[in-house]
Amino acid sequence: MTAVQLAAHHFGFMQRTLEPSTPPLPSERLRVGECVVDVPLREIRAPGKRRPLRITPKSMGVLLVLVEQAGRVVSRDSLMTEVWPDTLPTNDVVTQAITQLRKAFDDERGNPRYIETIAKNGYRLLAPIEWIHTGGPAASADVVASDERWSDPTRTTAKYPAIAGADPSEPLAPVPFPASSSPRGTWTSIASVIFVVALLVAGLVAWALIRAPAQPEVAPVAVTGMQGLRSERPYRLITSAPGFELSPALSPDAGLVAYVAIPEGQRGTAIMVQTTEQTQPRQLTRPPEGTDDASPVWSPDGRWIAFMRLSESSCSIRLVTPNARAEHEVGVCDRRSPPTFDWTPDSNGLIFGSMSTDQGTVGLRVLNLDSGQWRPIEYPHDPDELDTDPRYSPDGRWIVFVRNAPLGDFWRIPAQGGNAERLSRLRADLRGWDWSPTGRGLIFSAMVDGEYRLFRLDTSTGEARPMGVDDGQAPVAARSRRAIAFVQRRPYFGLYRVQLTDGDGPGRVHVVEPLFASAARDLLPSIAPDGRQLAFVSDRSGSNGLWVGDVSQPDTLRMMGGIRPGTRYAPAWSPDSRRLLATGIDAQGRGVVQEVLAASGQVSTLPVPDAEPLQAQYSVDPNRLFVLAASEEGAPQLRLYDRSATPWRVLGRIDGVSHFEVDGARNRVLFTRLTEAGLWEVPLDLGAASVRQVSASVPTADRYRMWTVAPDGEIRYLERLQDCAASLRRIVPADPAPPRCLDQLRRSAVNGFSLGGPRNEAAYLALVDWDGADIGYMELPKETTEVVPGWVK
Repeated sequence: MTAVQLAAHHFGFMQRTLEPSTPPLPSERLRVGECVVDVPLREIRAPGKRRPLRITPKSMGVLLVLVEQAGRVVSRDSLMTEVWPDTLPTNDVVTQAITQLRKAFDDERGNPRYIETIAKNGYRLLAPIEWIHTGGPAASADVVASDERWSDPTRTTAKYPAIAGADPSEPLAPVPFPASSSPRGTWTSIASVIFVVALLVAGLVAWALIRAPAQPEVAPVAVTGMQGLRSERPYRLITSAPGFELSPALSPDAGLVAYVAIPEGQRGTAIMVQTTEQTQPRQLTRPPEGTDDASPVWSPDGRWIAFMRLSESSCSIRLVTPNARAEHEVGVCDRRSPPTFDWTPDSNGLIFGSMSTDQGTVGLRVLNLDSGQWRPIEYPHDPDELDTDPRYSPDGRWIVFVRNAPLGDFWRIPAQGGNAERLSRLRADLRGWDWSPTGRGLIFSAMVDGEYRLFRLDTSTGEARPMGVDDGQAPVAARSRRAIAFVQRRPYFGLYRVQLTDGDGPGRVHVVEPLFASAARDLLPSIAPDGRQLAFVSDRSGSNGLWVGDVSQPDTLRMMGGIRPGTRYAPAWSPDSRRLLATGIDAQGRGVVQEVLAASGQVSTLPVPDAEPLQAQYSVDPNRLFVLAASEEGAPQLRLYDRSATPWRVLGRIDGVSHFEVDGARNRVLFTRLTEAGLWEVPLDLGAASVRQVSASVPTADRYRMWTVAPDGEIRYLERLQDCAASLRRIVPADPAPPRCLDQLRRSAVNGFSLGGPRNEAAYLALVDWDGADIGYMELPKETTEVVPGWVK
């Protein structure tokens, strides 16, 4: 076969360009479960999806190998050998291909129906498969089963007990399609599949050769010398159960790990424990009905695990032994603002981050477990500042904590108290941290370009260096071994519209309609006041971009060029629905506020005086703009600017704001505070004397962005309950009616949603399409020397 033929094959011409002697595919179309696969076009159409999803040639190659081995486990090595022959890819390429296939099949990892992960072995195709033959315009589509077990004319319930409910100890057989399916082909079909996989790979190579410029010849590399070129990730995953494993805590010797998960058959989260090899976990705590256990922390002496037990109205701190022989409560906490805590070096107490009071927050405090007495740590602390996640250094000399997340930075004080020293100037969205076992640096997770990654901070220089772990969160280090555990998580969210005008009531089921479907992560939907235009942030182009489209005309969707939006706060529409404000970074990595003309896509960077703007919204006066940014001390501050003059002039400000929304129809600004739960309002001039609290209990501190102002002035709150993953209720004015369950199984993203229409007739939100989290374990390598640009003290 010539290179031209192979290139044509790669672009989808398939059998039309093959030589006459090439064994043909059974068909160009394949049914996998309830989905239809068009092999030449590399498209998969799932039920309920508005349009098919196109997958990469490598993903199609993986699918065809799984089809050829349907019902059997295919190892990762086999997939790499078949689909990536004569190349040296990383192990992640198989994971990425499987993830794309699951996305296209609309397969839930927690309850897979199509592709099953077999721990330490590989993958297995669960769904039945059939080749679809179209004999002619007048003929109905015939299907050919591709596994003899599914077309066996002698098949009986005795031979396949899973169908008839016989001996449950027998392995489950795939569920067949109707018996009208015609018999499968011969082994030629299997050979054809293998041949097509090879052609897909060869096509990629040939296409690259055709397009690539001539290169000078280089000396060949001996095969024995290439073995060390394979790229290996520096960690291994030690959990693989469906669903989530979160918040790891390592025993001092790194032999055991405790974490949070939902045990099989239960609804609340519990603390699980297992070895740091991939072994079966055991349930350590058993929370009562309606409660969740969270945030395990292992004591330095290895004798206790502290954790938090939460319900809708209560919060308590508890201790349990690693063998679950003893458990008791040691303190209570505020459910609206769950605390952060860690052990003292002697294992006799717990140190807590800032807690809210009527006058703001108190500083770090230590709870003595023997006496039950609280001891404040003496150091400079402003009640408007939030100090969280305190940790003692391994030698007991220092306490480091995070101040003022989501513009978080690390601060240090002596263990006995004293002046606070700022260690970093990251102003980052941090997702967990710990001391390195040597005590000479910090290991932390921070969001960069919409993804959480692991970094190491040198406490003497303030320099941050990447650790080579993407999608890493909540790192925790062992005390007597150079090892860490962390959460590896990469959720995928899709955009959905839920109609709200068709009544309420218990058990009410709302129609959840997908919008602008893709195989990417779509976040931060913002519906324009006209109720038609939807703006959102998505990485469907390969990196995060701002997208705008008419919800009634999917083909109008387009990406706005020249914008790198952040993923903390949604873009904001002008009252006339013609312009958008988006916060993000410019080409030099500096924080900016950009204004976009929705019709033309024209973008201009506004001369905002703030170095790190987080959120921006229009006022009713076009010459005035609201901006949430960091103050000189690093705390977030809401400012009202007059932009009719240069430089812009500050007209008003409010400290400690974590999120705000402008309600122009009622001449007010609503906002949440950094240091406590609840909701406040203030007139458009930000007069501090006119601030008034409108809700005392919600939003909670951990869901401070999950509320919005409806066009009619009502304030709605999106929360997660044990019996409903996405539940919407009215909080202002307070509504005694039961909340609306928008989606019982799929949770929403935690960075915002939108309501549209004069009667609040629709909610626009990002719901998880696929999510899961596993615990990773890594022996710490030698320190790297690469510095993250701009992240220097």
